[in-house]
Amino acid sequence: MKVFLYSCSLFLIVACTNQRDNIQPKIQTLTASVYASAMVQPDSMYQVYAVVSGILDQVFVEEGDVVVKDQPLIQITNKTSKLNNDNAQYALELAKDNYSGNAAVLTSLEEDIAMAQLQYKNDSISFFRQKNLWEKHIGSQQDYDTKKLRYELALSSLKRMENNYNSKKNALQVALKQAQIHYNATVVTTNDFLVKSKMNGKVYALFKEPGEIVTTAAPIAAIGSVNQFVIQLLVDEVDIVQIAPQQNVLMTLEAYADRVFKGKVSKIYPKKDERNQTFIVEAVFDQAPKILYPGLSGEANIIISQKKNVLTIPKAYLRADNTVETDAGIVEVETGMQNLEAVEILSGLTKGTTIYKPEP
Repeated sequence: MKVFLYSCSLFLIVACTNQRDNIQPKIQTLTASVYASAMVQPDSMYQVYAVVSGILDQVFVEEGDVVVKDQPLIQITNKTSKLNNDNAQYALELAKDNYSGNAAVLTSLEEDIAMAQLQYKNDSISFFRQKNLWEKHIGSQQDYDTKKLRYELALSSLKRMENNYNSKKNALQVALKQAQIHYNATVVTTNDFLVKSKMNGKVYALFKEPGEIVTTAAPIAAIGSVNQFVIQLLVDEVDIVQIAPQQNVLMTLEAYADRVFKGKVSKIYPKKDERNQTFIVEAVFDQAPKILYPGLSGEANIIISQKKNVLTIPKAYLRADNTVETDAGIVEVETGMQNLEAVEILSGLTKGTTIYKPEP
């Protein structure tokens, strides 16, 4: 009777044990990856800003238009700037006239110098003639002194006029250069009211309508590559140190739920976004779908390591103290690489060992 009870009890224990979840380790390729949220964006996309403020007068493009570099996008108006440009142009023309002599600023001085040169020439001839006579003791001391004084006064007057002319000419030249610089500055400012594309690409967004106020602080359009797209991945700061260029990326998009796209890490931005504690990582498609739109979102896994032909078990079967339960009892194992689902077993188990899932 006792033996029967013992056998029955043993049978119940074995039957209970056999009903628990169990598996055997298997050989597979083990992949470790980092999760990231993903968003598709055009390559080289930039936001267009105005460098001046004003009223949006005209929009020369529409969303979806393909544009080339330096193509006009938007015309901004500002009456103050136009008035400044007109005044600068008038001042430049006046400075040119003054400097070239057309306005008679330098002409009268040139005429005065010509008369002074003639007077100096006459007084010079008269003085040196009188000087020669005086050296031969011909003539009076008074005649000599009078002609010498006239000669010196004529020479002094001529030099004064020439200095005055040169000074005036230099001043007019400086005024002309300043007027030219000021006019060029107003032209540049006026040109700034015509906003042009900085690249060949597509207009993906227009943020302003005609009649609205444009400032330098807010974007007015967004332009990016026509056919080249990149994948922007948001990687948590705890994982960013594991990311490196050229790592493989597997991605799914909401718009293509039944497909997995492959890509590679192309760029890692070093600045952390303090708002969500993530880093931006860019990846490029190995083969992109034919139709893509900016803002398409999805999920991605960045492959950080991969090992082939390794012995693995599900992580759910590994106990906290790196042991597993087998038919022979609790066995300590040595683990290696792991991901969210599986862990590599380096020693302690074989492919044919049956292990049991720990009870809750």
